[in-house]
Amino acid sequence: MTAIARDSDIVELSGPPAFEFGQRVRARRTVRNDGTYAGREIGDILARKGEEGIVVHIGTFLQQFYIYGVEFPASGNRVGMKRRELDPLGGSDEDDDLPLPSGDPIP
Repeated sequence: MTAIARDSDIVELSGPPAFEFGQRVRARRTVRNDGTYAGREIGDILARKGEEGIVVHIGTFLQQFYIYGVEFPASGNRVGMKRRELDPLGGSDEDDDLPLPSGDPIP
């Protein structure tokens, strides 16, 4: 039997959101309609793995998780996703590993 992944011990709301409004993100996996997305059939793909989007809303779920409303321009869908379903694109997370320009050292 397959083990069910439970995240009931996680309380994200004790810290700040992982993403900011306007931040570019990428879907870590394909997301299908579970019946909560109006106007689409259950099982329809809402966001494909690797699809890029922009955080346009930050809400909460069950007083436990941040839910990020992500607008995916390629598909035209706005999907609510958890932190574990998203990876950051650009911005400070990726820039931290960039080397400083060569030249005079910073005093």
